Amino acid sequence: MYGLSHDKLPRHLAVIMDGNGRWAQERMLKRIIGHQKGVETVRVIVEECSRLGIKYLTLFAFSAENWLRPKTEVKALMSLLKKYIRVETARMLDSNIRFNVIGAREELPPDVNQAVQEAIDRTARNTGMVLTLALSYGARQEILLAAERIAADLSSGHLSLGDIDEKTFSSYLFTSGMPDPDFLIRTSGEMRISNFLLWQLAYTELYFTEVNWPEFTAKELHRALHDYQSRERRFGRTSAQLQNRS
Repeated sequence: MYGLSHDKLPRHLAVIMDGNGRWAQERMLKRIIGHQKGVETVRVIVEECSRLGIKYLTLFAFSAENWLRPKTEVKALMSLLKKYIRVETARMLDSNIRFNVIGAREELPPDVNQAVQEAIDRTARNTGMVLTLALSYGARQEILLAAERIAADLSSGHLSLGDIDEKTFSSYLFTSGMPDPDFLIRTSGEMRISNFLLWQLAYTELYFTEVNWPEFTAKELHRALHDYQSRERRFGRTSAQLQNRS
């Protein structure tokens, strides 16, 4: 494993888990087998992030656009998701992990939504890592919804124009109360954000790897985190300014 400095770990790690289908197709397997293998990777990465002490882990599990996939695949994914949540809830309780979901939850099947709510309720008092799954999630849709809610509050008098700043806008997003991601990992070689956390990723460090998600091991996670720790996060300042502040 790579030597990591625990005081330089990202507070919030976001992951676009890509390449399940590609991994399966390369092995002449059905795509759902790739997704099943991907669930095993989720378990490994969640456990390792919790062990390392990362405070927030957000996984892009199912996008708003994924509903356009073949109905049989969507149905299989929803079944796999429900099974994962129900099986992992006990593990999250044992590991002091708090479960969270962002996205258009109302679009999920009722049985999946029930499993989601049960996991949220049962882990609500946990004080360790916050594991967030982005389900039926799209960042453009999130921003539009936030704008609509702000407009409604302006119209009703709950807000005035002078109240609106970046902090206020952020409070209307699904991620309200969470810090923005410090680090984003995307697997499978694709180098784009794909409508994920567009507002929140403004100053996030990005990392792209050719490794498909089913093969993204704890060692690969350490490799990515080691890369993150080698970077200088300036937020518009110069290196000299950062050195003077320290």
